[in-house]
Amino acid sequence: MDPLQLTRQLIDIPSVTGNEKEVALFLKDVLQGQGAQVYLPEAEPDRPNVWAHWGKPDIVLSTHLDTVPPFFPSQEDGGYIYGRGACDAKGIIAAQVEAAAQLLAQGAGDFGLLFLVGEERNSAGAVAANKNPPGSKYLINGEPTENRLAVGTKGALRLEVEAKGRMAHSAYPELGESAIEKLVEALYLLRGLELPEDEVLGKTTYNIGTIQGGVAPNVIPDSARAEVMFRLVQPAEELLRQIQMAMGHLATVHKVLEIPPVKLGTINGLETTVVSFATDIPSLGAWGQPFLIGPGSIHVAHTENERIAKTELLRAVEIYVSMVKKLKENPGPEPVTAPERSNRKQTKEK
Repeated sequence: MDPLQLTRQLIDIPSVTGNEKEVALFLKDVLQGQGAQVYLPEAEPDRPNVWAHWGKPDIVLSTHLDTVPPFFPSQEDGGYIYGRGACDAKGIIAAQVEAAAQLLAQGAGDFGLLFLVGEERNSAGAVAANKNPPGSKYLINGEPTENRLAVGTKGALRLEVEAKGRMAHSAYPELGESAIEKLVEALYLLRGLELPEDEVLGKTTYNIGTIQGGVAPNVIPDSARAEVMFRLVQPAEELLRQIQMAMGHLATVHKVLEIPPVKLGTINGLETTVVSFATDIPSLGAWGQPFLIGPGSIHVAHTENERIAKTELLRAVEIYVSMVKKLKENPGPEPVTAPERSNRKQTKEK
């Protein structure tokens, strides 16, 4: 199947996080057509991962099925394919499927493809998959790195910040206590924190992503909450302690998700980079030594103009084929045959 055509077909199947089943079923048919043994193990009810392999896999190519909202369908021009998931990560799926086809045509075997649910939210698919590894030595994870091999990825710390107040008529503010004012003051204090830096990964950054609170402009609000995402370059414990101390009595801080930063290896002949986003890799420790590379730019992922260059996608096919061959020719660590505890710490969403 033409990988450019496959990219458009995948984009046109909506798979916003939580609704990945239809695209999983589509890929099952595609991969069975290539002679793979295909399984759809559920990470959560009605949310299957896709696990396909040829022989006993020592190398696995992997990426994720889900996208951020909102869905919008594919289109293309002479240079690019557009649509939700074009680079994150439907184009990567297509490149990996085509790489598998080319490897098979060249007589290679003993490799697999793993496509996961939930990467954009909490890596539910990766956490589930890590409980049943196939004994592979290497994992080549796909994310939009502009076809450069990432030597490091920042981690992530997602927090809910909640303030409580006392409701009252806004004409008599002295009778109430504004939770929104407390929340705004607490969030402002984040600007004064000295955030960690790392010589490879760079600076810790943060984003206040959502704010909610109040019921009407003439009512003093009794509750308010915000979601904040930090991009980590060090373990989160000390930073979390500083945040809690800074906010004091103004607000409470709940940890929703923690993904540790990761430093990765290299392969000769590939240009390298460092990326600021987090991936499924910390939750797939039982699948072998990880590498991170894929076509597309993270700068257009999650935007209304998400796209992937056709030449870059086709180049990714060549890179994936080459990487699999090199890793097979130069065996490294012994395969991991038992699940390892994931470094990802998570709690249920509220």
